Amino acid sequence: MHITRYTDYSLRVLIYLAAQGDRLATIQEIADSYDISKNHLMKVVHQLNKKGYIETIRGKKGGMRLHMAPSDINIGILVRETEQDLSIVECFSSKNACKITPVCGLKSMFGEALNAFLEVLDKYTLADIIQDQHRPQLLRLLQIA
Repeated sequence: MHITRYTDYSLRVLIYLAAQGDRLATIQEIADSYDISKNHLMKVVHQLNKKGYIETIRGKKGGMRLHMAPSDINIGILVRETEQDLSIVECFSSKNACKITPVCGLKSMFGEALNAFLEVLDKYTLADIIQDQHRPQLLRLLQIA
């Protein structure tokens, strides 16, 4: 399985915000912390705000923070919401042109694998990622004061 950079960055933003608590963070701060492009994060942050995962505050002292508790952010749901296409093989797509689809067993095997992948992610929340025993290391690695 492979997730897109968009989903990866969505998870990273949420991890950063969860690790730092209620303090406001900026897109630039998060970009610098992960050494990734601010421009890439702008769309991610906009969508996370629209979906209610984060709240943004405008102005000179503005920024963003989580809008819900880390324990309320399910990783499986987030992945489903941020991945635009979970078609791991062509026959999952509406644009399927494979001639052997009617008799091929790959579609059902990959469908089962995709369901298993998502079922595992459904068991976890953002709180599981930022467990208390790892929080000091996470703060240090992300250079959060």
